Amino acid sequence: MKLMKYFLMLLLTISVITAQTKKSTSKTAKTAKPAAAVTLKTSADSCSYAIGQNIYANLKDPLIQLNVDILIESLKDAAKGNSSLTQEQIVKVLTALNTKMQEKQMAMQKEEEEKKRAEMAPIIDKNKKEGETFLAENKKKEGVQTTESGLQYKVLSKGTGTVSPKATDKVKVHYKGTLIDGKVFDSSYDRNEPATFPLNQVIKGWTEGVQLMHVGDKFQFFIPYDLAYGEMGRGETIPPASVLVFEVELLGIEQ
Repeated sequence: MKLMKYFLMLLLTISVITAQTKKSTSKTAKTAKPAAAVTLKTSADSCSYAIGQNIYANLKDPLIQLNVDILIESLKDAAKGNSSLTQEQIVKVLTALNTKMQEKQMAMQKEEEEKKRAEMAPIIDKNKKEGETFLAENKKKEGVQTTESGLQYKVLSKGTGTVSPKATDKVKVHYKGTLIDGKVFDSSYDRNEPATFPLNQVIKGWTEGVQLMHVGDKFQFFIPYDLAYGEMGRGETIPPASVLVFEVELLGIEQ
């Protein structure tokens, strides 16, 4: 059972990589015509044939170097309860193959990220310069303090609490997030529902900044891009290399 689960996971990994690889060639690929040599009399026959087609499609990869004849013999052996490899050997072979497939997937993702970054380079450079200018001017304003990391913050109001959260705590907050042009990209106030989350599972600027607060405090944070969502931003909501501005009200701490 464990071996079957492992094999299915391997097939899933291969399917994902195969699908990604086919994206660039799908426009020119032609649909294969069904072979007429095999007679499919029952639904079980059709199911068996479909599984065979699917297995081959998922395993058709240069890294695997699939030997169809050996594959067929292996299926026949398995049907008879025989195997030329021990279960330990099978696991070892599939583990090595899985490692290669994961490495290939990571290489493809890295290539895609580098390509995307190259395309967005002008926007990234522009936003970096605008962010640097904004932070340089902002730090001169009354009440704005700057930490060693470059995080800037301003105390908007003080509460009556005396306890600050640790990075490992869960915090309950109300907040509003904007870009430096004032555009709101997220707000718990608009949803009329505070947010609760582990403080060590958010952007670095939040993790550092909220630890400076006491329950009841309301701060404004000015977060450099490298303490936020980095050079690539986050989807369509947060542009690349964006400085983010947050108003945060710490409502409570959950140990």
